[in-house]
Amino acid sequence: MDMPLPLAGRTVAVTRAETQLGAARQLFEQAGASVIDLPALVIGPPDLWGPLDDALAELDQFHWIVFSSANGVDAVEQRLLRQGTCLARRPRGVRLAAVGRKTAQTLEGLGAPADFVPPAFVADSLIEHFPVSGWGQRLLLPRVQSGGRTLLAEAFAAAGARVVEVAAYETRCPAGLPTGALQALERRGLDAITFSSGKTVEHTVQLLAGSFGDAWIQQLEGVQVISIGPQTSQRCMERLGRVDGEADPHDLEGLVAACSLALRGRP
Repeated sequence: MDMPLPLAGRTVAVTRAETQLGAARQLFEQAGASVIDLPALVIGPPDLWGPLDDALAELDQFHWIVFSSANGVDAVEQRLLRQGTCLARRPRGVRLAAVGRKTAQTLEGLGAPADFVPPAFVADSLIEHFPVSGWGQRLLLPRVQSGGRTLLAEAFAAAGARVVEVAAYETRCPAGLPTGALQALERRGLDAITFSSGKTVEHTVQLLAGSFGDAWIQQLEGVQVISIGPQTSQRCMERLGRVDGEADPHDLEGLVAACSLALRGRP
């Protein structure tokens, strides 16, 4: 007899960027869930391209590019293409590091596989396991314009590296909740809501407040709050007062597993 799917009969809201909802939706649907798209990020360019373009024009001066997201990879590749080159044709002395499976897969897809991927999909693991001493290394860290973690830059600088941190993209809050998500919240039809970054938590709070006013948090009563990792969990605690499950490993597959575990045995 076939085992029942772990999320059969459950309705789960996914709060990634609209352009990134497809992969998450597919995994949750494969586990049996009905998925409500609740896009909480709009990915776009930074306010200024100049700092990134200037750094890329001197790419041969760097030892490493450290990518903490697939969005950073995409942005750097697009700006390099404008300069007539690409990551696969970068200067020979420049190595690539990637935090997370999706980031590494994005590099692989561009024909520029990462030279180093830490064993755990969090920034702290990259610092702990970095294959060379930071001393004297010149590192380029393309990152989100606002709200990203400076831990990487601070830790590498403390280890003696020369770090250039530049905005490669920005994530902004959408104008409002889509109709499907609004209806699911109004009828209290969600079993769980998943968050993949601190910004998705912040923006979801903004979206809920915009639609439901000061009593917005009541719409999440009885809804399991599932986080992709420790930093996102911390933001859930700060803004939502709780977190009911955390992905391990800290990726989409882990998010589905954490969601399944948190809902197991619940009516």
